[in-house]
Amino acid sequence: MSDKSYLIFACLLGGTAVVSALLTALVRRLALRWDILDHPGERKVHQEPIPLMGGVAIVATFYVISLACFLSPFFMKGLGEDWFAQRFLAGLGPDAKTKVIGVFAGAFLIFLLGVVDDLKALSPEIKLVGQIAAAGALVLSGMRVELFVLSNAWVSGFVTIVWVVMLTNSLNFLDNMDGLCGGVSVIAALSFFLAVQPHEQFLVRIILVVFAGAVAGFLYHNLSPARIFMGDAGAMFCGYILATVAIMGTFHVAETPSRIAVAAPLLALSVPLFDTASVVYIRWRRGESIMKGDKRHFSHRLVDLGMSPRQAVEFIYLVAAVTGLGAALLSQVGRAGTLIIIGQTVGVFLLIVLLMNAGIRNGRAR
Repeated sequence: MSDKSYLIFACLLGGTAVVSALLTALVRRLALRWDILDHPGERKVHQEPIPLMGGVAIVATFYVISLACFLSPFFMKGLGEDWFAQRFLAGLGPDAKTKVIGVFAGAFLIFLLGVVDDLKALSPEIKLVGQIAAAGALVLSGMRVELFVLSNAWVSGFVTIVWVVMLTNSLNFLDNMDGLCGGVSVIAALSFFLAVQPHEQFLVRIILVVFAGAVAGFLYHNLSPARIFMGDAGAMFCGYILATVAIMGTFHVAETPSRIAVAAPLLALSVPLFDTASVVYIRWRRGESIMKGDKRHFSHRLVDLGMSPRQAVEFIYLVAAVTGLGAALLSQVGRAGTLIIIGQTVGVFLLIVLLMNAGIRNGRAR
């Protein structure tokens, strides 16, 4: 990718962030006027009511800027339908337009589900059904996980639904402290951008940059002390987009030194996956419902160890950045290098587990 292309993407990222920041400020005013607030509770760390619906600003910015990017070739001299198909839709295979429609339709369904849940709390079972339906729309459009061993359409479709639902919930679970879900989402999106860019996937990179900018603009208002929350509408949307990009992106081609490069999404999203896996394990070990919310998440346990909430968020940002850089490097190194990177990532989380266990023995963590 040329220096000019990097400049274009940087301008797109910055411009999208500005639009999102302005729109988030507007949404915050409307949420205060309409009394759409997140009130303090047993499982929450804030002490005063905070405006909700920041996810509306994220999603509105994402769709408006994305639409502008998709339509721009048709208004530029020498471009148009052929250029759009050859550059924007390259790498998506047959029925590329249908797949893109499926991606954006499914993301919007997830957003609507989150809005309803923010306004009137839904049961975990109903939310799960809605998430499966949104993931199903993605599968029906032809967008599926395609790995070397997943050649059967039914199997790949099932794996796709499980993956999307899992990531959607993982980012939703991670939205438990000021700036946490948004910051990790931006880091993961930029990690994906670096991981897929050698393969000239223009559409995927556009989606990633616009998404990162939309979340970054909201994050300006969400960093501690938060002035607005994204709510389930924003958190589930973040999870859905990141899960979908992991499916759309190509992380291994014939020139890639090792097939293990396909593990890049797991490394880029290792923080929310680790948080979900550890919480589910703790609930299961204690005989509690895995659907029941609590304050045993990664961030909460760091606070129990003595960190402030802001320090816990910054610590998790650092972990996400380190593992994300590893994801970006996978396509550039051979098999030995990929194994070293994966080993380092596993080592990071094993150190965190040891830290948590030490806190439990000292009576400081749960």
